[in-house]
Order: sequence, then C-alpha cells, then structure tokens
Amino acid sequence: MASDPLFLVMAGVMIVVVLILMTGIGGFAKGGEFNRKYANKLMRWRIAAQFVAVLLILLFVWVRRGG
Repeated sequence: MASDPLFLVMAGVMIVVVLILMTGIGGFAKGGEFNRKYANKLMRWRIAAQFVAVLLILLFVWVRRGG
C-alpha cells in the first residue's frame, strides 16, 4: 500500500490538513495579531484541504475495490 501513488498523495494531503489545523490552534492559543490576521484564512484553507482529503480517500477506496 505504501508504494501506491494515490495512497501517498492522500497521506500527504492529510498531513497538510493536520499542519494547517495545528497552526490554527497554535495561533488561537497565542492570540494577538497573527490570530486576528490569519485565523479565518487558516480555517478556510483547512476546510478546503479536508474536502480534497475526503475526495481522495473516497477515490482510493473506490479504486481499491475495483471500481
């Protein structure tokens, strides 16, 4: 499974989602100017990245089932 390119892309997008989430949580915890400036943008990026990740997960499951 680790050699499957679709799996690697899917895993990469999930890592990006986690990184965006951690950046947003860190900014929220710290507060200040960074949070005011980027909180909404980070939330939008996270939602978009999660959407792509879910689509890739569904595509992966469909391809692996022989779709």
